[in-house]
Amino acid sequence: MSITIKDVAKYANVAPSTVSRVIADSPRISEETKNKVKIAMEELGYHPNLIARSLVSRATNVLGLVMPESIDVVFQNPFFSSVLQGLSESAHEKTYALQMTTGKTKDEIFQEVVEMVQGRRVDGLVLLNSYVEDRLTSYLMKCDFPFVIIGKPYRNEERITYIDNDNFRAAKEATEYLLSLHHERIAFIGGSPELVVTVDRLNGYEKALDNAGIKLRDSVYAAFLKKGGQEAVVELLKREEPPTALIVSDDLMALGVLQMLGEMGISIGEEMSIVSFNNAFLARMTQPPLTSVDINIFSLGYEAAKNLILKIENPQEPIKRIIIPHQLVVRSSSAPQKLKNK
Repeated sequence: MSITIKDVAKYANVAPSTVSRVIADSPRISEETKNKVKIAMEELGYHPNLIARSLVSRATNVLGLVMPESIDVVFQNPFFSSVLQGLSESAHEKTYALQMTTGKTKDEIFQEVVEMVQGRRVDGLVLLNSYVEDRLTSYLMKCDFPFVIIGKPYRNEERITYIDNDNFRAAKEATEYLLSLHHERIAFIGGSPELVVTVDRLNGYEKALDNAGIKLRDSVYAAFLKKGGQEAVVELLKREEPPTALIVSDDLMALGVLQMLGEMGISIGEEMSIVSFNNAFLARMTQPPLTSVDINIFSLGYEAAKNLILKIENPQEPIKRIIIPHQLVVRSSSAPQKLKNK
């Protein structure tokens, strides 16, 4: 025999309507009463029917996640497993589930989002990328549908809640660190130039070189994959004056750089210094370990889900700009430039 709300109410010595309000997390119920009802639910083994609740409230208790179109990047790059961990933990705390897009192109993803919004399949959306040209944010703003971005919007920054790092400053500091090691031939390996994060990090890198009075070096772009890093460093080493140091926008790309340099017999630290981004677990496991900018990936995901739920549950929630702190973690992939290489 299944346990009902009436059974819980009788056990907790409250009215059935009080139990319903506790399930809905009503602010009208005191914490003492909430705790008493929750204890009764736990001891009786009662589980609220969330589907029935959603039919009444028209809420789904589901957050949509707009993933990149590259399946390889999603499943291979540890950034996404870490950010999903943060999203999942934050959503779980508020009993929300997650639903991901699966489109393989921007058009497919856009159509999936339209179906999610128009079909009310999710209560809000987290965009895991921010593009320079992005019709998705324009569509969501036009629909007045709750969403947040992990990354900085290229336009309408004052109208969109977003969670990001100060990528300009992080790249500037990483470049200044290499300059402090007496490197001057510093190149930049970025992700797609369509991504705002790439633009911000490139600008930070260029600003550091400009402040030091050093002419701009080469910049190449590739996918956030090991293969992307391999292809990028091969291209850079073809230059008449190849770099002695690299700013690499992602740890997985940097792994490809390390592998290719190893195959070419180029010593990391002695002949080439590398600073990458994310400080994912693999940054500590490479040979040599990577100097990497820790961007607190888990916190990016956690804050994204937390603030989206706040927007869903309170449409008057103010627009927020949340900057997650970063930290340069120095390891042995970077070292002072030797005089013979100058």
